[in-house]
Amino acid sequence: MNNRERAMAILNYQNYDKMPIVHFGYWGELLQKWHAEGHLTKEEADTYGDGNQTDKKIAGKLGFDFCWTAQYSGHNGLMPGFEYKILERRPDGFVVHQNGNGLIEETRPGAGSIPSTVGTLMTGRQAWEELYKPRLQPDPGRYGSPEALAGVKAAFEAMENNPAGLHAGSLYGSVRDMLGVEALSYLYADDLDLYAEMIDTIGNLCYENMKAILEAGVKPDFLHFWEDICFKNGPLVSPAVFERHVGPNYKKITDLGRKYGVQIASLDCDGCIDKLVLIWLENGVNTMFPIEVGTWKAEIAPWRKAYGKELRGVGGMNKNVFALDFAAVDAEIERLKPLVELGGFIPCPDHRIPPHAKWDNVRYYCDRMRKIF
Repeated sequence: MNNRERAMAILNYQNYDKMPIVHFGYWGELLQKWHAEGHLTKEEADTYGDGNQTDKKIAGKLGFDFCWTAQYSGHNGLMPGFEYKILERRPDGFVVHQNGNGLIEETRPGAGSIPSTVGTLMTGRQAWEELYKPRLQPDPGRYGSPEALAGVKAAFEAMENNPAGLHAGSLYGSVRDMLGVEALSYLYADDLDLYAEMIDTIGNLCYENMKAILEAGVKPDFLHFWEDICFKNGPLVSPAVFERHVGPNYKKITDLGRKYGVQIASLDCDGCIDKLVLIWLENGVNTMFPIEVGTWKAEIAPWRKAYGKELRGVGGMNKNVFALDFAAVDAEIERLKPLVELGGFIPCPDHRIPPHAKWDNVRYYCDRMRKIF
């Protein structure tokens, strides 16, 4: 079996010969640290991207087989995006800028944390109609020419080392990226009609992009959504509102995928996702990723007990043990064993490997996983 066949066999509860060793990328600061320590070349540290040739070189050095988030995607966002503008440079080093989504953000150069949102161009109905809605319409330029899609089709058919993923977009996270958490939270209280229209517009765009790609003969193994709409205590959105307004858009897209034989739909959401899992599952999203362990100790077992074998997972490996020692890595692998035995689950570090990780610990993890599973 090749790694593509292994991964899909696991997620479909079929027999497989061994577990592929999967990762979710690295923090840039970590790659620079590993370069300084002599493990990576300067080019490798500077040119990493999910699934690119540098990714494959680094994976080979460490022992990983592939990155789960290396997927083909049409353009599901604003087209064109807004012009990047620096609006203010402060004496304390902070910079206020406008990004491509129209968010006004406050950053400190060199900081690795998420920028603080201080404003948005999406200020209401007029801004939506004039600035945003026209940039979120279906267009052939979002997925390329017939020749380009033929190339994607051929590349998918030739894949062996990793499953072929088709990025299906973001139905809520992308709206958050246009308004920020606070403004979006006010929007569904102040103007539910506009809130719903924004979500439906983006949902339709993602659907039309995927339909065109599938109709061109591209045959993915799985669909993949990105959201990042939870934090350590739960969702950044009311589950009831999410179910009513976002859920049907997932179902429309996953139903289309199944029409073309794509049975697996995975979703990337950080944080404590427990209150949204059933909503996703009922709307065709059946594989949770990256299942962050965090302070809330997330793992697939409670969801499997509650929802059955339709619920799959990729992730759930506590990446923070990479900062400790071999014994901590061994203990984490032992914790994963009964989860693997449930079936339908592929261990993967539960987000990008952070700057405090030690090279030898990551190599040790890959080596032990290959020997045990």
